[in-house]
Parts: sequence; C-alpha cells; structure tokens
Amino acid sequence: MESKTSVEQIQRMLSDRDFAGLRRLIVELESADIAEAIRELDLDDQVVVFRVLPREQASDCFEYLDASAQEGLIKGLAREQAAAILNDMSPDDRTALLEELPAAATKQALALLSPDERVVAQDLLGYPEDSIGRLMTPDYVTVRSDWTVAQSLDHIRRVGDDSETLNVIPVVNERGVLIDDLRVRQILLADLETRIDALTDGSFVALTANEDQETAVQVFKEYDRVAFPVTDSRGEILGIVTVDDVLDVAEEEATEDIQKIGGSEALDYPYLQVSFWELVRKRGGWLIALFLGQLLTLNAMEMFRDRLKFTVMMFVPLIISSGGNSGSQAATLVVRAMALEEVKLSDWFRVFRRELLFGMTLGVILAGIGFLRTFLDRFLGVALGSEWDTIGFAVGISLICVVMWGVLVGSMLPFVMQWLGVDPATSSTPFVATIVDVTGLLIYFLVCTALITGG
Repeated sequence: MESKTSVEQIQRMLSDRDFAGLRRLIVELESADIAEAIRELDLDDQVVVFRVLPREQASDCFEYLDASAQEGLIKGLAREQAAAILNDMSPDDRTALLEELPAAATKQALALLSPDERVVAQDLLGYPEDSIGRLMTPDYVTVRSDWTVAQSLDHIRRVGDDSETLNVIPVVNERGVLIDDLRVRQILLADLETRIDALTDGSFVALTANEDQETAVQVFKEYDRVAFPVTDSRGEILGIVTVDDVLDVAEEEATEDIQKIGGSEALDYPYLQVSFWELVRKRGGWLIALFLGQLLTLNAMEMFRDRLKFTVMMFVPLIISSGGNSGSQAATLVVRAMALEEVKLSDWFRVFRRELLFGMTLGVILAGIGFLRTFLDRFLGVALGSEWDTIGFAVGISLICVVMWGVLVGSMLPFVMQWLGVDPATSSTPFVATIVDVTGLLIYFLVCTALITGG
C-alpha cells in the first residue's frame, strides 16, 4: 500500500512539475522503496526522479533495479550522472550489470568509469562467466595476524567505511595469504592488547574465484554466514562474497530449473521483458518436439484399431493421464532433490527401489478404483458387455504397469541426464509425460490384446 501511495504521489508531482516537492518526498524514503516505486514509471519519468535524487541515494537506489531498468537509465541519464552512479556502485553489483549489457553498451559504460574503477571492473569481468569471481567485491578489510586487537580496530575504523561488510574480517599473514577469518564481535570483545593470531584457530572456509557460483550457494547454505573470503589458487585473498549476491544467484537457478521443468528453455530476462519471437524460440522448440513425440500415440492407436473394441478405447485417457502424471510427479521430486543436494548420482538405486515400491503401491490403489469403475458401469448404462470383468482386469493390470513404468522413467531420467553431464531439469515434466504417454498406451493395448482377444 505504501509503495502504491508513493507511486501515485510521485506521478502527481511529476505531472505538476513539482520537483522540489518530489525531492523532499523521495529523500525520506528507503532506497529499496524508491526503486520499487519507480519501476511502475516510464523511462522518462524514471530519469527525472534520478536527476532530483542526491548522488549517494541515486547510486543506492540504482542497485535495487533489475538489469534492463539499469540499462535504460544509463542511456537516459546525462553522461556525468551516469558516470557518477557507475563509479559509486559496489563492484559486484556493477559487474552484474556490465555482464548483462550488450558488448557495445558495456564498452561505453566502462569508458564512463574512473581509471581505478575501470581496472577493478575489467579484473572482475575477466573471470569466467558464472564464476564466483564475478560475484566478489574487492571492497573489504583485512587484518594482519601479528597485529594487536587495538591496531586492528584502528585499521578497521580508518578504512572500513568503504567495505561491503564488516561482519566478517579476513585475517592474513605478511604475504597476504588468508589464514583465518573472524567475526567482528570476536575482535570487539577481546582485550585490546591481545594479538589477532591468539584469536584464530586456522579453521576457516574460503571460496575460490574460478569455482562455479552454485558452489557459493551451497557453502552459504551449509555454514549460515553473511560473507566468505575469496582466494586465488595460492591462497591469497582477492575479495569477499556477500549473502545478498548469493541469494540472487539462488533465485536465478531456481527460476531456471522451474522453467526447464515446465518444458521451456530458461529465459534470459524477466517474462514481460522477453521479446515475442524470443519467447516463441524458447518455448516452441520443446512444444514441437513434444508434439512430434505425441504423434506416436496415433500410430499406437492405429496399430490396434481393428483388434480392440470401442469399450477398450474408452479407458485410454485414464491410462495416459495416470502414467504421465505419476512420471511428472516423480521427475519433479527427484530434480528438486538433486538441486538441493538431497540426492546424488550414487543414490540412483535407492531412488529406483523406493519408486518401484511406490509405483506398485499406487498402481494397485488406482487399479482397484479402475476395476470398481468398470463394475459400476454395468449399472450406469455403459455398454461394456459380458466382457466387463475382463476389461476391468485389463484396466487394472495396465494401471499397475503404467504407473510403475511412469515413476521409474520420471525418477531415473534425471540421473541419466546428470550422468551425461546435462542439467537434470532438462528432463522436464512434459518430456517425461510424453514418453510415458506413448509407452503407457502400448502397455495398455498389449495387455488388452492378451486378455481380451487372446493374442
């Protein structure tokens, strides 16, 4: 409600060209609230808002916007203000923006930076895409192991204002090699004459700059910290990674997995910012492949058309949906368990055994319901004829087989994908459902042929 009110007030003041009142209003708001409010404004109005913001607040607000909004503002603002914002941004957030921009725009943005900031930006962009080096910031404070607590606190007060966080203080030796990290409260509560190395135990966790960003997500989750030091292969500290950046990575990974599970390629931008034809390309490929796969269903029905009665065909939707749903359910559970590292590649047999038992149990339950339905159809006027019991048994046995097959395909396909080095989320639920639909239909027709026609 507050955000909506702020938007309405900002829009009214922009309309009245009351820039003095606009400045008084927005300087009282938190940077995150300003960013939330101006997201609903068009680009021209966003530019006006940024022009009346104080420099420091403009930089803070800018970091809360998504990459597409940042790109638009950089193009819309005067060169001097755009340069000021880019230079004031934290290096990790600026790197995230620069790697999203087209190459030409990145080159223009780098030209706006001061020589020192340009060196920092180019260093961070030099790390591999999706590496921890792209997430880290060089704005941090270290203390020497041979310093006293008093010396360390003086140093933190002197240079700590530009640090991304002071919650965790890396400890280095005279060569700059990381030997530990301390919570700031450990330093604050210690005697002033105590040496820093007396507070350390050599037990610490550090990230490596070239590691994948997913590693950082797992480490933060496991150790429940707000920041971790980042080192090179020699153990020398290069920067720190903070939890806010890792949360963004975790959100992007979860979004990408969900999109893949839904049967689409991962989108590079928010849904409403993806162009129409890009959306067609991302979603159309899978839909075409699945459509071609479903055409096999027609071939299966054509093969058995003359051998099976209409009453058998009545239960086709029931069989298909049961197999597809059970397979999709299993695939979703296993893919998510893999993403959370609850299940590893070596656990495939445990999952296989578990899903086999589950599929059998659920198949028997559904088979009982299916057989009951064929029994009731005799009293509901459905012409199953004298073979209702045989059809009922065929439906029941097929359901057991199809559900078991569905859960096994759905649970094992992610393991196959991971073994092949492919993202398990690629084994999307529509893909699993299509496989199980076609094969499940064949299972049903083969069972019906054996029980009803005797061959």
